[in-house]
Amino acid sequence: MEEKENKKGEGSFKPIIIIMLASLLIAGFWDKIPIIKNSIHAVLDPSAGALLLWNINWGMVIIVFVITLLITIVQKYATDQKTLKELKKEQKELQKEMKKFKEHPEKMMELQKTQMKLMPKQMKLSMRAIAYTGIPLILFFRWFQDFFTNLGSPKFLGFLGWFWAYFILAMLFGSILRKYLKVV
Repeated sequence: MEEKENKKGEGSFKPIIIIMLASLLIAGFWDKIPIIKNSIHAVLDPSAGALLLWNINWGMVIIVFVITLLITIVQKYATDQKTLKELKKEQKELQKEMKKFKEHPEKMMELQKTQMKLMPKQMKLSMRAIAYTGIPLILFFRWFQDFFTNLGSPKFLGFLGWFWAYFILAMLFGSILRKYLKVV
């Protein structure tokens, strides 16, 4: 019975797969089903769009910060942080052991197998937040695509497209927020 409880606590990839499929459907039907596109534009044009029209660079910084903050908060509270910390600690210990046994292939292989067993558990736990943020993020990305295409595909800082500006800012804010909010 304890084994079943552990498996239940580890999570499942089913919700993540469902969210990914739903996201793909939304992205695929964005232009074909007007209510999806129109309702998102009705919400984001006067809010995020107004920020971007006010100042494209600062607007993007503010929007990416807010999105990254919300995703980080969801990640913190939708995942089992204690278990994730334990798994990461165990991974670090295994890596230290692997360095010690570089010259012993049989021991190295055994440690690698142990490490591989931990990866799906860690991935399942850390991917839970996608169930809550996947679809809103896809909707935001589709809106970004429409919005910036209508503006003539502006460049951020003079040379970055919107995707790369978002990606770089999200990585920067994400690492700072995860550290500040103590998210694994």
